[in-house]
Amino acid sequence: MSVGFVMLVHEALNRAEQVARHWAGKGCPVVIHVDKRVGRGEYDAFVESLADLDNILFSTRHRCEWGTWSLVEASISATKLMLRRFAEVRHVYLASGSCLPLRPVEELIAYLEERPLTNFIESATTEDVPWTVGGLDAERFTLRFPFSWKRHRRLFDGYVNLQRRLKFKRRIPPGLVPHMGSQWWCLTRQTLTAIFDDPDYEEYVRYFRRVWIPDESYFQTMVRLYSANIESRSLTLSKFDFQGKPHIFYDDHLQLLRRSDCFVARKIWPHADKLYESFLADSASATTRAEPNPGKIDRLFSKAVERRTKGRPGLYMQSRFPNENWENGKTSAQYSVFQGFTELFEDFETWLGRVVGARVHGHLFAPDRVEFAAGAEVFSGALTDSAAIRDYNPRAFFTNLIWNTRGERQCFQFGPGDNQANNWFMATDPNAQISVISGAWAVPLFHSNKDFSIIRKEAARLQKIESEFLDILRSPHAKARVRIWTMADFIEAPMEPLQTIIDEIGARSAHRLTAAPRMVPLDGFGQFLQNLKNQGMHPYLMGDFPTGIAAVQNRPSAGKPYLVK
Repeated sequence: MSVGFVMLVHEALNRAEQVARHWAGKGCPVVIHVDKRVGRGEYDAFVESLADLDNILFSTRHRCEWGTWSLVEASISATKLMLRRFAEVRHVYLASGSCLPLRPVEELIAYLEERPLTNFIESATTEDVPWTVGGLDAERFTLRFPFSWKRHRRLFDGYVNLQRRLKFKRRIPPGLVPHMGSQWWCLTRQTLTAIFDDPDYEEYVRYFRRVWIPDESYFQTMVRLYSANIESRSLTLSKFDFQGKPHIFYDDHLQLLRRSDCFVARKIWPHADKLYESFLADSASATTRAEPNPGKIDRLFSKAVERRTKGRPGLYMQSRFPNENWENGKTSAQYSVFQGFTELFEDFETWLGRVVGARVHGHLFAPDRVEFAAGAEVFSGALTDSAAIRDYNPRAFFTNLIWNTRGERQCFQFGPGDNQANNWFMATDPNAQISVISGAWAVPLFHSNKDFSIIRKEAARLQKIESEFLDILRSPHAKARVRIWTMADFIEAPMEPLQTIIDEIGARSAHRLTAAPRMVPLDGFGQFLQNLKNQGMHPYLMGDFPTGIAAVQNRPSAGKPYLVK
């Protein structure tokens, strides 16, 4: 027999029994190491359940802990027993109790018989390994790690920092070049015997006892000393997430595992009955000669990692709430913000909705209520028009609104009288189209009948708020598509900016505008601004608005778009 299996087991002993019985039933010897933390009664029952098979043995037990030498010690004990008791074994395949064979044993035997001297083990130097997680690459070989990372995290971190400050550095044994790779390997008897019989074996063991995570570096390093016939890959399919934790395979991964063409996979969920029933069933199909190729499914795992780390654009949820600026897009769709347009034009929302075919809201962040389109009290996703609920988390309200209506462009009005909590959020959102007519907030004040002292105070407040918003929009950090006009510049030729805005939104009709919405009366507005100046308030955001001159000409130019008055 060309291959024997070493199994490291610490849980789900019933599943390990199934797999061991499957391999042993095909004539492959199996040596099992059971973690010493498993209770004596459970261990004895496990041994008894496999007592009917002569080619299954149990090695000396060790108390295993992640990241420590104990895992390598368990592998060495079981491997030495395999080499000593089964002389016919040419390859030793290391597996865990959560591993599951994906292809018939006969295919693995035939594959290894064609490669009798080849060692299959991931083995790369620290400079070439991109998958290490935790901040320790070369340092895991030059520092000492006497404390458990899982049980004594503070001692572990403190001792590492102390060694760094003292510039402590361990001596790597002469001739040893540290390599790293997957723990799961398939090595030849010749290579394993050379490792264990080396005169410097004990020195290497003493060195690796204080290396961090030696199960991913001991055999990966030692094999380079004794064999030139190495394929730096594992025959076991094992995938890891962005945190370095193994992906767990469930029943719905059945077809995915079959496509990989790998001989063994880990880590299998103990309750994945469908997987165990499908892959451990005797297969009468002809032996295939497919090369193990986990790359076939790498794309799916890459997408899974991306979805886990980035999420879907504009979606915020309790299970994956991103850190600041880690969002995969602040919002899920493009939207348009209009400031000063409803103040300058009559029935602007209705006109815009008719022209662009989008959902046009009023002031979503108005102080008294949320002005949804058509005066709705409840909008998509059960968003209410309550200002109190909205203001509890204005950003969540807004991102939910855009997410709930993706596929339909949202447009809304904004102004200095609204809640300003989302200003930076919108300004740094590439999905935002923000159009501002600065100073237009003064038009409602112009038409109000309030006492002029009240108007002056309110104008000063609104101008300060809008000025701060404009500073944000002009910031080098802004990523939104921003267009700003002073009120004086806009009303001098309103059709051109309106056409630009409509074209950028992508209106249903490609025709050029022939009419704009009706502008509110502005006769006397220039004098109103002069009165504000006379009262000590300088309204500079409107631009150069002349006193006593009509703001908008009534005569349309022949052959050009005209403005409806």
